Amino acid sequence: MVMSVRRRSTSACIAAWAVLSASACFAPAQATLSFSGSSVGREGEVIRLQLQRFQQAHSSIHVELRPTPDAADQRHQLYVQWLNARSVDPDVLQLDVVWTPEFAAAGWIASLDQFHPPTDGFFTGVLTANRWNGSLYSLPWFVDVGMLYRRTDAVPRAPRDLRDLIQLAQQAQSQSMPFGLVWQGARYEGLITVFLEYLGAFGGEILDADGRVRVDSPEAQRALTFMRDSIYVDKIVPPAVLTWQEEQTRFAFESGQAVFMRNWPYAFPLLNDRAHSRVAERFAISTMPAAAGGAPTAALGGSVLAVNAFSDQPEAAYELIDYLLQPEQMLERARIAGQYPPRPALYRTQALAEALNVPLDDVVAIVTRATPRPITPVYSELSDILQISLHRALTRQQEPGPALREAADGIRRLLVKAKLGPTVP
Repeated sequence: MVMSVRRRSTSACIAAWAVLSASACFAPAQATLSFSGSSVGREGEVIRLQLQRFQQAHSSIHVELRPTPDAADQRHQLYVQWLNARSVDPDVLQLDVVWTPEFAAAGWIASLDQFHPPTDGFFTGVLTANRWNGSLYSLPWFVDVGMLYRRTDAVPRAPRDLRDLIQLAQQAQSQSMPFGLVWQGARYEGLITVFLEYLGAFGGEILDADGRVRVDSPEAQRALTFMRDSIYVDKIVPPAVLTWQEEQTRFAFESGQAVFMRNWPYAFPLLNDRAHSRVAERFAISTMPAAAGGAPTAALGGSVLAVNAFSDQPEAAYELIDYLLQPEQMLERARIAGQYPPRPALYRTQALAEALNVPLDDVVAIVTRATPRPITPVYSELSDILQISLHRALTRQQEPGPALREAADGIRRLLVKAKLGPTVP
């Protein structure tokens, strides 16, 4: 894109008049907005198209796309460097859904309440993660949710509960299917999202509504024990998953080795690619089932948009966000990048059905179960603590109870140190 002067100050205008002519002072100024986020592959394709159309509709605004690393941890590190230095650029930030509380508490992103955004058009559960201390700091751009994929030629129906899942997986395994279920079990953020879904299935939570640590509750211990026993007792989950992330999981399912797979929506179009997938048109999706006392739960992922608190043109920045969140832009994003819109009204349209080529009723059933990870400014540190304990239990270095109690103690100390939540259990 052609570079332009970000904005014209009064002193610059006077100087221009003195040296050149007064006409320069009264010429329309062009503001330059900067947008930061993923610019790779299909995500990059769609954002470039939409930024170009926004500029065409707003002739006084020039938009620059500032590419960032595709890896979430590297993008997070870059944002911290920019914002900690109080940089006015970028004006608009694409954030991972779990970063909003951290950035809001640090004073790095602006409250959007001043713009009075209409929020009733978004899924309620999805919007929860965009608030901190009662204020709205970001808006959902697209939604990622954890979902259960199943081989319809091996299992004709979705499992009714977790015990039914085990039985269906074992029956298919007895007919020469190598793996009953695969999920992301390496020691990284993906393990937290898998655990969150099992945790909800047993009626547990990591933090309660008052900020108290509940990850060592009886429900949490049952959830982690169930995960461990799925590997070593029921033997539906291969031990190899303890080193797997999303792609290793997808490859196992795509090659026909697994009956069930827990993964994200990105896998759906890839699995339906007849040129590379052995399971094309032979799979379906549903939520992870629940156990007694719990509820089907889908871990919430995806990206949100926020305004840099140090931007000197916040109104224009919000105008760009509002444009990108309009239904027609979301439909285009769904068609090109396969990403799910956070607006429930779109799931009643033929346009979205054609764009995603997935059963919309199934998607809605999953998205309405979307559950955010703990909403706290110290989420990254919390996640690191919990990942260690979960992995130790799953690799049988510790029993689930002691592992979770150790994690809970560490998280409580973290919250006390950060002066967050209650100071007593």
